[in-house]
This record gives sequence, structure tokens and C-alpha cells, in this order.
Amino acid sequence: MSITLIIIIVTVVISFLAMNNNNLMDKLIFHPYSIAHDPGQWYRAFTCGLIHADIPHLAFNMISFYMFGDMVEKYFELIFGQAGTFFYLLLYISSLAVCIVPTYFKNKKKYNYYSLGASGAVSAIVFAGIFLQPTMQIGFFIIPPIIPGFLFAPIYLGFTVYLSKKGPGSINHSAHLWGAIYGLVFLIVAAKIAGIQEQNDVIGSFLFQVKSYLGNKLP
Repeated sequence: MSITLIIIIVTVVISFLAMNNNNLMDKLIFHPYSIAHDPGQWYRAFTCGLIHADIPHLAFNMISFYMFGDMVEKYFELIFGQAGTFFYLLLYISSLAVCIVPTYFKNKKKYNYYSLGASGAVSAIVFAGIFLQPTMQIGFFIIPPIIPGFLFAPIYLGFTVYLSKKGPGSINHSAHLWGAIYGLVFLIVAAKIAGIQEQNDVIGSFLFQVKSYLGNKLP
């Protein structure tokens, strides 16, 4: 069983438990105010990724994760060899906390602010996947795949920045943005430092794939 599938199963089980248990939901949800007043509750930065607001929220995140996670997991095995599983887990788990740091500093004085969901970590995996396979065709939400990933990525990031600056809402767009950026940075840095020599030039591979794609499209 892949690490991706194990993460999905664990997340689905805990999410369903929390949806039906308010005490569990309150204990796991990200609450900047509580962390600011009790550093011992830092664990919320990780556990918030195990719970979701409702079934559509859970389904969207886990389907997105499944679509990219298996591919990224296999690439990590190629890039990092036997350490591939470790680096894949490290990316997912660390991105849960990294993507939520800006949210913490922005909302640590707001008692009524809460955040939950694995969206930031999923964004990290999705963008790592796009960087590894930039010419894969991707669609927007329910729209079928229509454009290559290297074009989808900047459009998505721009839209996310716009929504993040637009104002408060029910979706933590900041986590999406920083998760996506972290996924790219983690992949590039980790591959350079710890990747197998023949497989660690992920930037070169990205540029080669994009150039090849554009070359085939030009008359």
C-alpha cells in the first residue's frame, strides 16, 4: 500500500470521527489564539490537516491528493532512492505546518478564527507534481484537462493571491498559496542536496520538458 493511500485513509477516518465529535474537532482544529496563549498547543498546526469541515471539503482535498500523490511518491523514489519515502512524508507533514505559519501571525489575536483541512499540504504535493511533469494537462475544478501544468500553476497562484488579499472568507487561500510555494522550494532544495546525482536536476528536467512542449507546438 502506498504512503499516499495510507495518508488518505487516516485523514478520511479522523475527519469522519471529528465531524461527529465536536470535542475532537475542537482539540484538533487550528486555533492561532490558543497557540499564542499556550505554546503547548503547537500540535494543532499538524492535526488541523487531519480534519475537514464537511464531506465535499474532504472529498475535494483527498481526490486532488490522490491524483498527484501517487505520481509524486514514485518520482521521489526515483530522485532519492531508498530515502524517497522519507522525503515524501517529510514534504507532506512539514507542509502542513509551514503553509499555516502566515495564517498564525495574521490571526493569533483573533479568538474566533479557526482553520482546518489538508489543502496546504495537498497544494505542496500538487505543485511538486506539476514541477516534475510540467506538460501534464490540467483543468480548473470540474473543467476537463485543457492546459499544461506549467501554465496552470501561475494562473492558480495569481488567482489565489487575489482571493487571499480580497478579504476573509471560509477558505484559507493563504495556506494554498504558501503550501504551493513550499512544495516547489522543498523539491528543488531537497533534490539538490540529497537526490541521486543522475536524477537531482529537477530544474533542468522542468525546463527541458517545457521547451520540448513549446517546440512541438510551434510551426
